[in-house]
Amino acid sequence: MSLLSVEDLHVHFPLGGGQTVRAVDGVSFSIAAGQTLGLVGESGCGKSTTARAVLRLVPATSGRVNFDGKNLFAVRDAELRDLRKHMQMVFQDPFASLSPRLSVGEIVGEPLEIHRTHKTRAERDKRVGELLSDVGLNPAVATRFPHEFSGGQRQRIGIARALALDPSLIVLDEPVSALDISVRAQVVNLLMDLQKERGIGYLFVGHDLSLIRHVAHRVAVMYLGRIVEIAEAHELYRNPRHPYTRSLFAAAPRPNPARRRERAPLEGDPPSPVNLPSGCRFRTRCPFAQEICADADPPYVPIENAEGAGFSPHRSACHFALDLPVWALD
Repeated sequence: MSLLSVEDLHVHFPLGGGQTVRAVDGVSFSIAAGQTLGLVGESGCGKSTTARAVLRLVPATSGRVNFDGKNLFAVRDAELRDLRKHMQMVFQDPFASLSPRLSVGEIVGEPLEIHRTHKTRAERDKRVGELLSDVGLNPAVATRFPHEFSGGQRQRIGIARALALDPSLIVLDEPVSALDISVRAQVVNLLMDLQKERGIGYLFVGHDLSLIRHVAHRVAVMYLGRIVEIAEAHELYRNPRHPYTRSLFAAAPRPNPARRRERAPLEGDPPSPVNLPSGCRFRTRCPFAQEICADADPPYVPIENAEGAGFSPHRSACHFALDLPVWALD
């Protein structure tokens, strides 16, 4: 059984004049315990809204989110409060996600206090010290304040807070994109080590394809509120079968400039989520678009493993997914 299962998730935001922004429009995926699903796409594609809706930080319009066998959209407030101990989030901006008025010890210890996990202040303080040590910080920093730390250190504090209640799922919303490149690898390696030690499942939202390739077991690619391709990470990078996925790969830096010129990156801007194209939402930017792309939504096509070992859990929402030539990211 999956740790997290998302089924046909919709998040729509009403606008004036009867218009609606379809930020998330029929998203489905699952995450196993101890595994990482990377969720990638351009800015505004709905990946962060999806992540927040999974934790009920934004209201969903419809759909179902099962966590540990329970539908989060159907449980009562008291049960949701208990489930929240097992689901945590690390936010993108470590400068905005930590209260400047609280000490590090108060920030990390706040979940422990809210859920009353320790009988005495001394026990709670001891646990805070252990958590700080787990993320590579000296327990003595518990008395200091966020403004005294670098971005990487602040994100470690945020990770310690997320670990406080021993969660089985952590949503990571671009956790290193706001950090200096010199410390990104340190934070990423910390997250991977913690996953191995504790068996935590991660929903890792990002736009850095090389990073996602390094951390994720499976990858889902989003475009205009929908997942257009999902596969095991090694299979997706070896054999992307959606034109949008290939365009993202073409835009990524690669060591061979000549190879990059052979594959032009994606051009133009996505259509408005208020006025979506008919049929395939990517057709207005797709070099392979034909008449059927405007007439019908593309089905999820199962893709045969690139090594010829039969069909893998690789699906692409493209009418021509099976006709595209084999293409891999170097």
